Amino acid sequence: MSEIKAAYKKFSTDNDFPDLSQHNNYMAKVLTKDLYRKLRDKATKNGFTLDDVIQTGVDSPGHPFIMTVGCVAGDEESYEVFADFLDPVIELRHKGFKKTDKHKTDINPDNLKGGDDLDSNYVLSSRVRTGRSIRGFCLPPHCSRAERRSVEKITADALSKLDGELKGKYYPLNKMTDEEQEQLINDHFLFDKPVSPLLTCAGMARDWPDGRGIWHNENKNFLVWVNEEDHTRVISMQKGGNIREVFTRFFNGLNKVEGLIKDAGYEFMWNEHLGFVLTCPSNLGTGLRAGVHLKIPMLGKDEKKLDSILEKLRLQKRGTGGVDTASVGGIYDISNADRLGFSEVELVQAMVDGVGLLIKMEKKLEKGESIDDLIPK
Repeated sequence: MSEIKAAYKKFSTDNDFPDLSQHNNYMAKVLTKDLYRKLRDKATKNGFTLDDVIQTGVDSPGHPFIMTVGCVAGDEESYEVFADFLDPVIELRHKGFKKTDKHKTDINPDNLKGGDDLDSNYVLSSRVRTGRSIRGFCLPPHCSRAERRSVEKITADALSKLDGELKGKYYPLNKMTDEEQEQLINDHFLFDKPVSPLLTCAGMARDWPDGRGIWHNENKNFLVWVNEEDHTRVISMQKGGNIREVFTRFFNGLNKVEGLIKDAGYEFMWNEHLGFVLTCPSNLGTGLRAGVHLKIPMLGKDEKKLDSILEKLRLQKRGTGGVDTASVGGIYDISNADRLGFSEVELVQAMVDGVGLLIKMEKKLEKGESIDDLIPK
């Protein structure tokens, strides 16, 4: 700590404060020179500094119409040491979730209403995913090689004990065969080396592909990514619109994985305020993104109107191929916009209800009818 302080004292805050004049992210909205001065010489016990927190947002100014977060955590303690900065970022990103608020959790699929009857002529596939971090290890922006490999071993060992419909196999990225790699690409399971500055400038591509891997069950509808943006990404998915089945498998699989992690003497990062602790502040709380590939070419003809409707429904859209891709054939990836301050069931319910309404709108447009009476006020 004393070495860090000594290094920063060589230069004044005025000389070291980043130029954020062209930036459009939550980091730039919150970070002031006074706040930078207050926090610049602090560090977590693992040595993660404020400059490490904000580097991805400094190097990636963002887009005039897309608000990115612009900061990451390097370990669980980051959210405590840099709370004066991160709490306002969290409040902005999560629509007023204050530092005094407590997160709520409910992953029980029995509390979901409907979700098994979304029209498969419009809903092509359904997915629920979340992230989990193992307490005691630095997060991907700051972990050492040994930490990353330890997270991989703990996770892979736990996954190897799953049985029944969840029984599967782990594929380390640096050891898979050409045939295995080709199959994972065909299944759309393989995640690539990060190329986005949002990830590379946050330090998440270091030592690639060491310590990374993909696990999936034999039915290929329950999947875990290891050491991508978070320690783990847990995904349940299938073709069609039965989101209830997807969410039930998600619930069962996640519970069993967490139990096996605990049996090995570890636990996930969690607290009453932030819920499940993850790398990006945008994913705090549930870390959950429940989404569908939805075919709505008529609604998609007016992107601005569609965006307005989605905002009122607290949903977000991505292109057919995910982040930073365009829609092909009027197919969009539609998912919940919120993560923190709502339970898992509430977020899935909002997505189910919203997608049901979007399908009604699409059917009316197909008949040449107005949808104005269906648009939420």
